Amino acid sequence: MSSSSLLASNAKRLEGKVALITGGASGIGESTAKLFVQHGAKVVIADIQDDLGTSICEQLGGHEIISYVHCDVTVDSDVQNAVDLAVSKYGKLDIMFNNAGVGKLETSILDLSNEDFKRVMDINVYGGFLGAKHAARVMIPAKKGCILFTASTMSVLGGFADHSYVASKHAVVGLAKNLCVEMGQYGIRVNCISPNAVATPMLTRETGLAKEAAERLVSEAGNLKGAVLEAEDVAAAALYLASDESKYVSGVNLMVDGGFSITNPSLSMAVKSRMS
Repeated sequence: MSSSSLLASNAKRLEGKVALITGGASGIGESTAKLFVQHGAKVVIADIQDDLGTSICEQLGGHEIISYVHCDVTVDSDVQNAVDLAVSKYGKLDIMFNNAGVGKLETSILDLSNEDFKRVMDINVYGGFLGAKHAARVMIPAKKGCILFTASTMSVLGGFADHSYVASKHAVVGLAKNLCVEMGQYGIRVNCISPNAVATPMLTRETGLAKEAAERLVSEAGNLKGAVLEAEDVAAAALYLASDESKYVSGVNLMVDGGFSITNPSLSMAVKSRMS
């Protein structure tokens, strides 16, 4: 490794930046909050899991570095308050990571309740819209900033999850692309991260599998062998997109899926079974 590469790998890539992460008290959001702090950012975790959020702040050094705010992303005043807290406490907002989301396993449209569909769309899409709207309110005058969304491989695929989840993640990518056009005029970048299934508390709760079992299942079904997708890998993608290393990257839906979304082995497997 060259000396310049070594220096870059050891540098705090978010030094001096302020980030707000929704759904930051567990799963991908928690891993991202920890990585952002490690790289020099001041972080506000916005979540409804108060005990977990407060505990993470205590673990990572207290309110001078990281803060927690109760925030239901479907409530406009909650999201406004979270953004205002970041600005009042740390002076600005550089990174808005709309990560909060919910989902369910595949369900027939005949069994999917109207209420469940609305709830998923409210959290995943409307919540992301509110986060972007209030972030833009403070980023546009500053003429800089980064807005991120957690999408999913289901933003480009279908058939592996509940209708509401798949529809919501397609919508998130559409929202991000449209925002990219407007926000680019103010120097603000907008991107999505689309991971394959990660053994987060949400996935283990939905499947009823332990973390290790869920990871084995996802790895067996995945395209890229010899690696296990973890929340930390998604956090690393967020770190790149939030840092100045991606200063000219906007409007991207970054797939963190080991090639899963471009691979359908069904035909080759069917041919092999017929020929064996």
